[in-house]
Amino acid sequence: MTTIPAGTAGTRRFATLRHSAVLARRSLVKTSRNPGPIVNGVITPALFMILFLYLFGRPVAGSTGEYLQYVFPGILVMGAGLAGMISTGSAINLDLKNGVTDRFRSLPISRTAPLLGSVAADILRYLIAVAVLSAIGALLGFRIQGSLPAALGAAGLAILFGFCLSWLTVLIGVLVKSADAVMAFSFIAFLPLQLGSSLAAPTDTLPGWLRAWADVNPVTHVMDACRALLNGTPDTGSLGGALLWSAALFLVFCPLAIRAYGRGE
Repeated sequence: MTTIPAGTAGTRRFATLRHSAVLARRSLVKTSRNPGPIVNGVITPALFMILFLYLFGRPVAGSTGEYLQYVFPGILVMGAGLAGMISTGSAINLDLKNGVTDRFRSLPISRTAPLLGSVAADILRYLIAVAVLSAIGALLGFRIQGSLPAALGAAGLAILFGFCLSWLTVLIGVLVKSADAVMAFSFIAFLPLQLGSSLAAPTDTLPGWLRAWADVNPVTHVMDACRALLNGTPDTGSLGGALLWSAALFLVFCPLAIRAYGRGE
């Protein structure tokens, strides 16, 4: 019977974290040299916010100021989700296509470190997206109605959801054959998730068929929870739903992505 030396498992876990941190730094260096994806991840939600504000502000809420209080939390969630959906899957797919992943697999590092490093780097991208969008929202007139801890909780929830949702893009990046296809499939997933929600208007104002989807859409739960936190009306129901959906996305797509990545060895 083979015995495993004491501390070996802990050492391996520490090594995986260290390898992931190194590869996360690599991902961030690549982003600093090509900031296009993260810029798009901020500009696209910002444009949606401005367009919605001046197109729908008065018809939906009676004034642009009141509508901004409604639409901004949804834009925050959109920004966190889009910042990861644009960059993560494409970067992983390019590494697979260009042979970089084969090089990683030849090194004495954890097989999951490239995935974990890329997703970990996304957390900083989410922070940047949330910070920039918050600054734009403040310039347009958005004001936090709740407490500071609640506002930080809303930002944290948006980032957590973006992190969990990014594993769907990781899976797409591993399975498809080109970065262009990753972008196409990511946007196909993005449109019904982000726009078929309570982003622009309450779900009870939507047509029946669209309301049926929006009510079960995980993005709706996250947007409603962030909206309640930022506007000083915390809702345990929407917050619980947001956390459950985030956990479900992570528990489903993270193992699938890691398994699909491993099959390429």
